[in-house]
Amino acid sequence: MTEKQHTIQNPVSVSGIGLHTGKEVTLTFQPADENHGMVFQRMDLEGQPLIPADVDLVVDTSRGTTIGISKTERVHTVEHALAALSGLHIDNVLIQLDGPEPPAMDGSSKLYVEALQKAGLKEQEAEREYFIIDEPIHFQDAARKVSLAALPGDGFSVSTMIDFQSDLLPPQHATLESIDDFAGHFADSRTFCFLHEVEALHSAGLIQGASLESAVVVMDRDIDEATINKLKDIYKSHDVEIKEGYLNSEGGLRHPNEPARHKLLDLVGDLALVGMPIKGQVMANRPGHKANVGLAKAIKNKIKQQKIARKFQKGKKSGLIFDINAIHEILPHRYPFILVDKVLEFSENTITGLKNVTINEPFFQGHFPGNPIMPGVLQLEAMAQVGGILLLNTIDNPKSIWVYFVAIDNARFKKPVIPGDTMILDLELTALKRSICKMTGKVTVDGQLVCSADLIASVVPKDRL
Repeated sequence: MTEKQHTIQNPVSVSGIGLHTGKEVTLTFQPADENHGMVFQRMDLEGQPLIPADVDLVVDTSRGTTIGISKTERVHTVEHALAALSGLHIDNVLIQLDGPEPPAMDGSSKLYVEALQKAGLKEQEAEREYFIIDEPIHFQDAARKVSLAALPGDGFSVSTMIDFQSDLLPPQHATLESIDDFAGHFADSRTFCFLHEVEALHSAGLIQGASLESAVVVMDRDIDEATINKLKDIYKSHDVEIKEGYLNSEGGLRHPNEPARHKLLDLVGDLALVGMPIKGQVMANRPGHKANVGLAKAIKNKIKQQKIARKFQKGKKSGLIFDINAIHEILPHRYPFILVDKVLEFSENTITGLKNVTINEPFFQGHFPGNPIMPGVLQLEAMAQVGGILLLNTIDNPKSIWVYFVAIDNARFKKPVIPGDTMILDLELTALKRSICKMTGKVTVDGQLVCSADLIASVVPKDRL
C-alpha cells in the first residue's frame, strides 16, 4: 500500500523568543506543493531567501542545529520545529520567519505540534518516498563515547541512551516504537542542561533568550546569593527558585526520562534534514547535534550513492557499487585503456575501485617481458579513472565532459605491481573549484601500499571544445 505526501490545510503562526539569539520572532507554517519539502524563509532579510531543511546546509551544531546559505542567511535551532513536522507525517511546508530563530516556546515541540494539528493535514496526490535502510550506517566519536547507527527495520523507530555520569541525572533511555507515538509521548519533552553550564553558555553568546519555562536546569551544585543574582539576570526573572532538584518554574520533570526523550526529539528533528522519511531503526548512545548531523550526512550520502548507482548499475550486486558494464556507461575509456574493473565503495568525497591485474594485460608484452611489471604511469591512470567516477557526485551527466590531467604531484612507487595482483584504488576529493578538481590517491595490494600521488584535473564541457 502506497502512502501519499502531506502538507497542511491552512497557514498557522506561533510567536516567541529564540532560545539562543534572544530575538522576538513569529514563525508561520504555510501549505506547500507536492515535492516541495521543508523549506525555511527569512522574511526579514533582503530578497526573503529560501533555506531548505538540508543536512548539507548545516553550518553549526553548538547546542542546536543551524542551517544557512551564507553568513547572514541562516536559521538557528531548527530541530524542534522539524521534529514536530516529522512526527505528524508532514512532507511539504514553507516555514516563514521574521527573525533568525524559531521561538523556543516551552523548550519542546509540543506547541509546534498543537499549532500544526490546528492547521489540519492535507493529503496530496504524489506518493511519499522513503529511504529504506538495507545495511547498517554508522557514526562514531570514540573520544566522546558517542555512537549512532541506522539499522534495517520495519517502519521507523528510535532508541536513545544517555549517561552524564551524574547522580542527579542517572543513565536513562527512551524508545520511540513508531513515529505515530511522537506527538503524544515525546513532543512535550523539554531541552535541558546542568546548572554549571548555564553561565558558560550565556557568556558564549548562547541561550540569550532562555527563560525558566523554556528549559529544565539540573541543579548539580549548591548556589549562593551571588549565583542566584546572576541567574536572575540571565533569565530576566526574580522568581529563581529550586524545586525538586531543578531550576524550573514547573518543578520536576514531565516524564521520569524526559532528558532521554528530549534527546530523541532532537534526533528526530535533525534526521529530518536528510530530506525524506526513513524506514529503519536508529540506535543512539550519548547523541547530540553534532553526532545527529553526522549520521544524517552519512544517510544522505547513501541516498545520493543509491540514486547514482541506479542510474548506471543494472541490477544491484552484493559487495559493489558499479560493475564493469556500469563503468563502461560512465567512463569514455575502452580496451586497452579501461583500467578499473569494479567500484566497491562510493561516498560524497571518497571512492574505492578495484583492478585485477592479469598476465593478459597488453602492456606486459613489451614492459619487461621477462619480468612483467605494470608501468607506474598506468597505475596513475587507473587511479585517475577511479577519481573520474567520483566526480559523479558533482556532475549529473559524465558523458557531457572531458576530464584532463593538469598536474601530478608527490607520486611515489613503493612496490612493483605484477600479474595476479589485485589493486585497491582509494581516492579522496580534496578540492573542487569551478573546473579544477584535486584528489589524493593511493593503491594497495594485499594491504601494502604500492603507489600514491596527488592528482589535479581540469573538467571541460564537451560543448566548449
